[in-house]
Amino acid sequence: MSTSAERPGTRTARLLLVAGLAVAGGCGPRGTPAPAPTPVPTTPPPTARAPRPTDSARVDSARGVPIRRDTTRRDTTRRVEARRAPARPAAPPRVTARIDTLPLRSLRAPVRVCAGGDVTLGTNLDTAWTRVASERLRTRFRQRDDPASLLVPLRPLVADAEIVLLNVESAIGSGRVPTKCGAGSSNCFAFRAPPSSAAALRALRRGGTVIGNIANNHARDAGSEGRDSTIAALARAGVVVTGADSIATAVPTAGGDTIGVLGFYTSDSTPDARDTAAVRRFVARAAERYPAVIVTMHLGAEGRDAQRTADAPERFLGIDRGNPVAFAEAAVRGGAAVVVGHGPHVLRAVEWREGGALIAYSLGNLLTYGPFRLREPANRGAVLCATIDRSGRPRNAELRPTQQLAPGVMRRDASARALALIDSLGRLDFPATGARVARSGRLQSRVLNGASSPAAPR
Repeated sequence: MSTSAERPGTRTARLLLVAGLAVAGGCGPRGTPAPAPTPVPTTPPPTARAPRPTDSARVDSARGVPIRRDTTRRDTTRRVEARRAPARPAAPPRVTARIDTLPLRSLRAPVRVCAGGDVTLGTNLDTAWTRVASERLRTRFRQRDDPASLLVPLRPLVADAEIVLLNVESAIGSGRVPTKCGAGSSNCFAFRAPPSSAAALRALRRGGTVIGNIANNHARDAGSEGRDSTIAALARAGVVVTGADSIATAVPTAGGDTIGVLGFYTSDSTPDARDTAAVRRFVARAAERYPAVIVTMHLGAEGRDAQRTADAPERFLGIDRGNPVAFAEAAVRGGAAVVVGHGPHVLRAVEWREGGALIAYSLGNLLTYGPFRLREPANRGAVLCATIDRSGRPRNAELRPTQQLAPGVMRRDASARALALIDSLGRLDFPATGARVARSGRLQSRVLNGASSPAAPR
């Protein structure tokens, strides 16, 4: 018998041992799948969240999540509904992770702030669309399309604000510029409002301060020079600009204080909302200097399927659009008292965390005079108003619902549908800290099991 031969029983035992080791090596511990969130009543199913690639050159050190930079350098917004492959929705944030660390501050006097979502006051880069839209406004709504006329319905909604914060979702200027969108593109839109837009925005609140955020994907619709001219036009009109860099914008108040405002977008060309370690650092730097800090964020997937908010990265048409919950957590832990979101073009939940921070994940389309698709629910928006008290915390917060009947035709929504949507989304996505929205628009604490959550002071 050869020395290499084995007895049948020995060979069988060895094969069974090898197979057992192979199976054991491939069966490591697995995490329990996160439960799928409950659909919002009368709204579409939750947005599918695609995982970020693992070959990122940069890691979010604040949350340990790989993030890929947008190497395409395309600064385009697509007003189409994302077609994403179904994916398991991320689990809601843990309640223990939603506790704030806001320190007590000392302000000389409270300051009332009102904030809205996306504002576009026309586009002279698409003259064919403008001619048709202008005629419709005149004949159907008896309304002119100049920026000052478009903004008239918004004035009563911010009349009690000392500070008004809006996302300027366009460039501002005139003259010839290189074409941003390629020939035949169906997913690219370029917006440049007329020069009179800057003065019209300033006139919204003559007795206070108007802040325009330019950290978004339309500030460069007329190129980098167009972005610079936008900043210059706003500054000449007296509109305070934020989002141009990572340095907080200083905003003096009537009470003798100065608060800091920061704007972020998911792009390397602006303070990058995807790099949450840097976000926390920039906000903390501002909080060391100012007694109150407000942060505005332009991020998240777009369209009617993007109403839900989860602690997960979001993509839209292949572009990394950030993790809104991770961003908000970084901003709050850096010291932000209020975080205002926009970008998805639909409403999202409002969270009022234990410790005081107020977070609106998306206030939706406020006033968008351009080739936007404004079918339900994209026609709903809201203005968020809150008072930052002497301790630097938001109080007396409320939402004022809006509706667009057509591009550029904004009205206060008597049906208050926006309030019902935000209340429902808060209950589903942040069951412990999601703000409860009364029909009056007042934000209150969420009631759980018969007890009032401490998330929001009454």
